[in-house]
Amino acid sequence: MRCTAKMLALLGVRSKELVTVEPGDDDWYANLIWLDRRKCLLLVHAGTLFSVFVPDARKSGLVPVGPSVVALIHRELETESLPLDRLGILNSSAIAFAKTDSLAACDARELNRQAISQRSSVWRSGQPRFQGKRAAGSLAGDDGVLWHRRSE
Repeated sequence: MRCTAKMLALLGVRSKELVTVEPGDDDWYANLIWLDRRKCLLLVHAGTLFSVFVPDARKSGLVPVGPSVVALIHRELETESLPLDRLGILNSSAIAFAKTDSLAACDARELNRQAISQRSSVWRSGQPRFQGKRAAGSLAGDDGVLWHRRSE
């Protein structure tokens, strides 16, 4: 899980606990954002832009990190009627923390911008994220569709 400095600070992750790995489409990005004066957690899957938005995020609700993050992702997958393994098998005991590097941070900001735009309107309206035909550029499966970033 690639975390911003704010997220690492909230979780109390020290620099010696960080791993160094190349960015990939299977990465999850975690960021703390402020929306309507509320601290919120935004998790974004790099390869698909599938996002998990958690308003009023608190450390007590996120620790231990592995089980809580996997539960949040699974809850969102279930909400979207997607199989729990759609984004791969998520192992709560195998979560490693990495910082976003400068290039990844730019990508993470873009992921955040897109996901916030998509999710904040849903959060405020209470409407389902997808209605009718789903967006072009999605990954189709036998049992559903998953949001996917467009290559331009």
